[in-house]
Amino acid sequence: MTTPDAAAEPITVGKRGGRSPRDMAMSLGILLVPIALLLLFYRLVLDGDRPVSVDAEPTVRQARAAAAFEVVVPQGLGDDWHTVSATFERGKDGATLRIGYVDPDSDPIQLIESSAPTEKLIPVELGDDPEAIGTFRDGGRTWQHYDARPGENALLLLEKGRTIIVVGTTETESLERFAASLDG
Repeated sequence: MTTPDAAAEPITVGKRGGRSPRDMAMSLGILLVPIALLLLFYRLVLDGDRPVSVDAEPTVRQARAAAAFEVVVPQGLGDDWHTVSATFERGKDGATLRIGYVDPDSDPIQLIESSAPTEKLIPVELGDDPEAIGTFRDGGRTWQHYDARPGENALLLLEKGRTIIVVGTTETESLERFAASLDG
């Protein structure tokens, strides 16, 4: 039988209850190693950082079938450009095709083609107060260069029956290269 004095005394194991900083570091290491291996596998083997590409062709066909405007798409950009979104909408003011891309530097670019009136389209797509800052010539076409929403550049092409806008956070050279690739 135990005496009441023996049961009242607490049992201790060292100053820290048996856990040293070294033990805690080893426990964290055991947890972090598999997480790091899974992350490396995801990024290197599964291309986890690569944008998820979509097929824009059905949306382009839908826009062409609507015959609201002549549809153009980029030609010959290369495998390092990725199509990430595509939508076509018909509204009371006109039809609008939007196709989103990611350029080789992983910057977003959006192609907007619309039959909507330009005075209604520009505020929606470029912000309330875009500033025209120059022009860009692509063969026979002259694009207007705009400083759009904060951090965005845009190229705008006005043609009879349609407006084409190329907008993104990328450098102007990338926007111009993209705009020059547009062909029916």
